[in-house]
Amino acid sequence: MDDTSAAAAPGIDPSVAHPARRYNYWLGGKDHFAADRASGDELERLFPKVRDGAIANRAMLQRATRFLAAEAGIRQFLDIGTGLPTADNTHEVAQRHAPESRIVYVDNDPLVMVHARALLNSSPEGRTAYIEADLNDPDAILGDPILADTLDLSRPVGLMLIAVLHFIHGDGAAKPIVGRLLDALPSGSYLVATHATSDFGTPEQQALYRQLVEQGKSDVWTRPREEFAALFDGLELIEPGVVPASEWRPDPGAVIPERSDINVWTAVGRKP
Repeated sequence: MDDTSAAAAPGIDPSVAHPARRYNYWLGGKDHFAADRASGDELERLFPKVRDGAIANRAMLQRATRFLAAEAGIRQFLDIGTGLPTADNTHEVAQRHAPESRIVYVDNDPLVMVHARALLNSSPEGRTAYIEADLNDPDAILGDPILADTLDLSRPVGLMLIAVLHFIHGDGAAKPIVGRLLDALPSGSYLVATHATSDFGTPEQQALYRQLVEQGKSDVWTRPREEFAALFDGLELIEPGVVPASEWRPDPGAVIPERSDINVWTAVGRKP
């Protein structure tokens, strides 16, 4: 991507790394700047398997979306923290199995809006829409007229919070946000979430990561299994429950990496 031309777009600062663009870089995409690549390379130098975790996380999104559309009968999706378009975005997977699926994407990176046309390429039977908003303000998302125009919140929704909750900093800070979103959704809705963790790191790696966060060199606030699992309180966990991203219903024949190579918790829960 040309940093100079993109800098002219409102709200985009190519000199500051952004997690959506860094994630795109790790996934092999093309929508990132030098600052994003430098941030990604530095984290990969310190934690050599971080790219593997990003890839496993993306594959989990695709498997979970397939489960919701093909097995659970979900036809509406609210995908918050969308990230930049890559192969097999949520609407592409959902509409492959249920063409009438409707998807609302939400992200706070203006560059995602620049590329939103790829996210809005819906099947004729379904619909996609995009909202530029921040997960820290769930009421703004829920109150946006685009959401009301696209999804019927009296019918079940798949709430997709993929690799986004770890940008909510602070112990216990993610749970009330998730709770507010779930409160707005009816019985039969699902929560799909993935979250970075330091649980599988050595004590030295955990200490190094805490230092990076304190120094502002990492924007990811890792959470332990117990705090991540608490996000699903009151929901019916879908088997196999809370597991690393690579272990949630892997495709037949898939090679399961070491948990310390992934460092991403995931789970799917149904609202009773």
